[in-house]
Amino acid sequence: MSGSVSNTVPAITSSLSQLQALNGLFAIYKKQGPTSADVLNVLKEALLKEAGVKNPNPRKRKNQSLKMGHGGTLDSAASGVLVVGVGNGTKMLSTMLTGSKKYVAVGEFGKATDTLDATGSVTLEKGFEHITRLDVEEKLKAFTGDIMQVPPLYSALKKDGQRLSVLLKKGHKVDAKPARPVTVYSLTLQEFKPPLFTLDIECGGGFYVRSLVDDLGKALSSCAHVKELVRTKQGPFTLEEHALHEEQWTLEHVLRSLKTCSEGDPEEDHPKPKKSYNEKREQRRLSRLPCCWTCTDL
Repeated sequence: MSGSVSNTVPAITSSLSQLQALNGLFAIYKKQGPTSADVLNVLKEALLKEAGVKNPNPRKRKNQSLKMGHGGTLDSAASGVLVVGVGNGTKMLSTMLTGSKKYVAVGEFGKATDTLDATGSVTLEKGFEHITRLDVEEKLKAFTGDIMQVPPLYSALKKDGQRLSVLLKKGHKVDAKPARPVTVYSLTLQEFKPPLFTLDIECGGGFYVRSLVDDLGKALSSCAHVKELVRTKQGPFTLEEHALHEEQWTLEHVLRSLKTCSEGDPEEDHPKPKKSYNEKREQRRLSRLPCCWTCTDL
């Protein structure tokens, strides 16, 4: 599933019929800045242009010439693996929503923001000099396993059909969503250089790293926000081995990376930690939902 291409293999000429015949999953690299939907649109436009479609409009949802969606929204400020489904592969994206994910997060003690990351406005500043590496490692134990977590206000979650983040930017009052069960398989402190600290996280679907870092700061009698976030794994797709960068968004590279529907569940050949009852229940619920043009974490 590597994105590399041998110089000895002849280039593949793309056509719309070839694109429309694709069915499966592959991974791309989302850079920091654009939204996940924006990145998907750029990918789709690049493939349609290669296929000879004049003036492709990837944002047009009706009568789509290429069925494509992504499984699991990354914040605009985050980067890393974004799994894409094409054709019948979009039906497999619910697995990406609830499956195992890995992140590397850089947090900063001493400042809290309204978005819980570096893109927001500072809402609180507190001292952090009392925090030691041992303190952090001890507190992380309470955030491992099956836990309850309150999602951030600025998120892809919706109210009356609109994302909370959009409502907030429009000036609407938004109440926090109730705490919900999430699963953290592993959580370790990689680096501790106050005020900065780096966490390595493996979690299930519906988990928010921003909420974790905010809660950690409060638990240590301070405050904190996410300074940098990279998703290094989503399901069986890893950043190093599978994620196609923008210069690789061609039919040839997609064909080399595609895990087809006929190969079954993309998780089958990649062992992962046993799912909790809550995660299994959430996956069953998601599997009953129609897959939309752009799938997001719920």
